[in-house]
Amino acid sequence: MTPEEIYKNLSDKFGDSILGLDTELAGDASINISPSAIAEVCQYLSENGSLAFDSLMCLSGLDLGVKEEEFSVVYHLYAMQHRHSVVLKTSIPKTDPHLPTVAHIWKTADWHERETYDLYGIVFEGHTDLRRILLPDDWEGYPLRKDYKEPDFYRGMRVPY
Repeated sequence: MTPEEIYKNLSDKFGDSILGLDTELAGDASINISPSAIAEVCQYLSENGSLAFDSLMCLSGLDLGVKEEEFSVVYHLYAMQHRHSVVLKTSIPKTDPHLPTVAHIWKTADWHERETYDLYGIVFEGHTDLRRILLPDDWEGYPLRKDYKEPDFYRGMRVPY
């Protein structure tokens, strides 16, 4: 299936929760999804036999800048059986970055969501083990946010940058 066909299928099923299809950017076309519907849409994409997206290849956070008021989360999905792929995007406010987890759909989301939490501070509601994965537990802040200020010292040691 093409991204356009998948978009049509999702629009028919989920209506206003499917916010648009973006084909203008370089790379793969992406389908914009309402944040409140992302887990339900992912569940459908996984369970529907004609779609059968059985692989979450990547889940990434994105901060486009200090002046932007939202984070984006991007999901790259692949269906082994049908050999088609799709990119989903959703946006959440920086002031309250919460999304439902998809770790119950694809086990790989466990680590992807933990990494996104660790580096951006995006909370995945319902995740069974949401804690830092790359940084120490007592690290302050989220280093991939555009407004992040690197500390001068950590545990009495100078941070070398």
